[in-house]
Amino acid sequence: MEEWLKTYVQRMEEVFGSRIVFAGIQGSYGRGEATEKSDIDVVLILDELDYIDLKTYDNAISSLSHRDKICGFVSGKKELENWEKSDLFQFYHDTTPLLGSLEWMKEIIKEEDILQAVHLGACNIYHMCVHNAVHEKSSEALRAMYKSAVFVLQAKYFCEKQIYIKTKAELLTRLEGLDQKILESAAGGDFNGNFDQLSEMLINWTGKIIKHTFFTKAT
Repeated sequence: MEEWLKTYVQRMEEVFGSRIVFAGIQGSYGRGEATEKSDIDVVLILDELDYIDLKTYDNAISSLSHRDKICGFVSGKKELENWEKSDLFQFYHDTTPLLGSLEWMKEIIKEEDILQAVHLGACNIYHMCVHNAVHEKSSEALRAMYKSAVFVLQAKYFCEKQIYIKTKAELLTRLEGLDQKILESAAGGDFNGNFDQLSEMLINWTGKIIKHTFFTKAT
């Protein structure tokens, strides 16, 4: 992967040159948790972006190996400067630089933005989980919600301890109680056999955050 990322950066430099503000890697490869099935979540930020740039980018990565696994995010810098700040918290911490820096992003993220990331994340998961439990009854959808819950846990822990824990393995050693159970389930829950139990636990956890325990107390 290290060689692949070097090739990716070289290709981007050949195509976009000085227009590149930043290139990086997110997700499981950025955290060192990747498996053979993992996507390659690369990030490219340009000075500005229009649709023709996306077509150019698509052509540039088309000949790279593992094209079917390449995903991630392409953007102009101005769009990110004006992005929802609660989203930028996770973006900043989950992105490993390959070229350039995101330090400018850190400066515009405030404490209330991180609190908002926890609150909105919990609200979204709660909504999806309630709907899924009654209507869809999808174990795969539930698995995806637990994956999203990891990001909420990371932001929640940061608000409490002012430390961002990037890997699930390390975060698991620091959490307690229901937070720890949520992360354990995200890592290895039986979403088919324990659908009702895991749905109930997720609804209770997100509901607790939404109602009182974390967000309203912290603010």
